[in-house]
Amino acid sequence: MTNQSLVEIKDLKKHFPATRGQVVRAVDGVSFTIRRGETLGLVGESGCGKTTIGRCILRLIEPTSGEIRFNGRDLLKLRRGELRELRRQMQIIFQDPYSSLNPRMKVGSIIAEPLEIHNVVTRRERRDRVAELLRVVGLDPDYASRYPHQFSGGQRQRIGIARALALNPDFIVADEPVSALDVSVQAQVVNLMQDLQEQFGLTYLFISHGLAVVKHISTRVGVMYLGKLVELAPAEEIYARPLHPYTQALLAAIPAPDPDVKKVATQKLGGDVPNPIAPPAGCRFHTRCPHATAQCRAEEPEFREIAPGHFVACFLHDKAVESASA
Repeated sequence: MTNQSLVEIKDLKKHFPATRGQVVRAVDGVSFTIRRGETLGLVGESGCGKTTIGRCILRLIEPTSGEIRFNGRDLLKLRRGELRELRRQMQIIFQDPYSSLNPRMKVGSIIAEPLEIHNVVTRRERRDRVAELLRVVGLDPDYASRYPHQFSGGQRQRIGIARALALNPDFIVADEPVSALDVSVQAQVVNLMQDLQEQFGLTYLFISHGLAVVKHISTRVGVMYLGKLVELAPAEEIYARPLHPYTQALLAAIPAPDPDVKKVATQKLGGDVPNPIAPPAGCRFHTRCPHATAQCRAEEPEFREIAPGHFVACFLHDKAVESASA
């Protein structure tokens, strides 16, 4: 991994139209970078906007505003032909290994489809490439003649990974790639993705519901809540010293594998996630935060760097930043 940024997001917003002229603020002003060769884990509850960010980066959906740069190029200013060419460098692994594979196509055709669309190899080379990709993801090349329904969930996801690798991409959005799999299979797929990253120099945006899944694969972890990024830090730092109350609550919710090990007592969150059509004023987390003050209800906290590489949007840590800079 290098310090060179491959993906740069600045003030990204995606608002979906709702009833009576209202909008759903799915992503509402998010900024971060993904360095070449790293895995950025993006976590949060359902509906927080993490999948929307991934799809905006790939321009599977069009952002409302903001800036997305890939390898220095502004994706939102590219024409259709330029974007098509650049998409060879960006791929996605979908969440559901069942609905993401066409049941009427054989596995070989599914994996070869990107090669055919971009016309990068001959038909003979295409068959060889499919066989190679199946071996890379731990499947028998003879499986190319079978249909998706003949495979387990874990095997289907390996096929999805092989398809994502077909064009030798630099960057892959992994949209909750293990959430639909059994726990034992989840570990196999995560280990496979780590091996492939080392082998091919891949960069991942790994989207997940929980911090437990991203712990073993992520270089850095970003935590989202209601369309906003509330904390971003190196993986070791965020697990050892979470600063935002929401991150602390997510970590406290991870089940302990050893029943004899007592977890640190934390105050449970109350209430539900607010309506993204009409998010609360001030800090969006204040309606569920045990530490909320009048300032939290009136003002929106700035997303600030409070330690090297550790960013958080919370008034609890503003004093520490001010005293350090004084």
